Amino acid sequence: MENNQNTSPLLRDTVIKVDLSAIAENIRNICALVGPSAEVAAVVKANAYGHGILPLAPVIMENGASLLAVATLSEALEIKTAYPDYPVLVMGLTSDAYLPQAARYSVIQTIDTVEQAVLLNEIGEKLGRPVSVHLKIDTGFHRIGFPDDPDSIQKILTLKDLPWLSVEGIFSHLALLDDASNKEQYERFTRVIAYLESNGFHFRYKHIADSIALVDYPEYRMNMVRAGALIYGLKGFHKGFVSVRQALRFETRISHISLVRKGEGVSYDYTWRAGKDTLVGTLPFGYADGYPRNLRDKGTVAIHGKRCPIVGVICMDQCMVDLTNVPDARIGDTAVIYGDGTGNTVDIQEISELAGTNKNEIVSRLSMRPPRIYTYEQPAQKAEEFHHGSI
Repeated sequence: MENNQNTSPLLRDTVIKVDLSAIAENIRNICALVGPSAEVAAVVKANAYGHGILPLAPVIMENGASLLAVATLSEALEIKTAYPDYPVLVMGLTSDAYLPQAARYSVIQTIDTVEQAVLLNEIGEKLGRPVSVHLKIDTGFHRIGFPDDPDSIQKILTLKDLPWLSVEGIFSHLALLDDASNKEQYERFTRVIAYLESNGFHFRYKHIADSIALVDYPEYRMNMVRAGALIYGLKGFHKGFVSVRQALRFETRISHISLVRKGEGVSYDYTWRAGKDTLVGTLPFGYADGYPRNLRDKGTVAIHGKRCPIVGVICMDQCMVDLTNVPDARIGDTAVIYGDGTGNTVDIQEISELAGTNKNEIVSRLSMRPPRIYTYEQPAQKAEEFHHGSI
């Protein structure tokens, strides 16, 4: 893969490594799973779930995605500035004041009011080209969307009279409570679509299935699915299966080693005290890098293939680990914070369970501070390695 990333010095030992070949493989496998009857909208919100939106965008599009989906206009414009020809959907709502900029960059906007439809139609007329939108239908999630009641649906029908508004798609979101509620939401959604289509609407894209639903509920794939966590190798399915592998690795290096005598404390408030003379390593990462602060005395890192427990309060920029299991550890040795589970590393699933949250939060909370290093294993070639310090 051509290296077109920022090649400034890393300047830091704490880095996030992203395997772009895993991203490419994952999106290809997702496309193969859903087959030719459904297109894939790749969800790259939250800086591509912490992986880096700009380096991943071309890999995702070149390996089968039809659309990139984000949460905010600022995320969309970041992509459109670098890749103006990529179709980008903002799945969240955008305030009226920012809609002209969305239209100027040909961003596909989600709407759930007739008022915004009228405004976008006026903007499209001034630009001399239609503005594309997706309609969000609330089928019970109660976050955003046109209600699926008769009055709301009648209002949607008035959008046909707006010549500069292109209603390209329609979508909803499953709460994923259980099979019965999923089915109820799907049926509510399809009833809305059937009524609108019987009254002259045509939707290029219809979608309700996210990463979990597209695997576990193939009957809900419609003609588009929204793949998010799956692209990054984060598995949430329970009934079906698709082969994906974790693309992210978070690592650092030991910066300092102390001999902490029995009874001495470590870090703020001395919440941890050595039960015996203990070698303690300092690692230059902390909660400002996105590591959960509540993992004090619970989290571990892998050094020399062995688990080393984090001890004491996790600081903003540093934390300490008990090196008892690796007495030969030295300053500069690698410590794997998040791995893929091999080599005794902690994978994203395990770390999310320890932190009492989900995998998506763990990766999306990774801050911009750790430089991202990207590798791509090309066929019959040695892997390229490059980094993007600003992502």
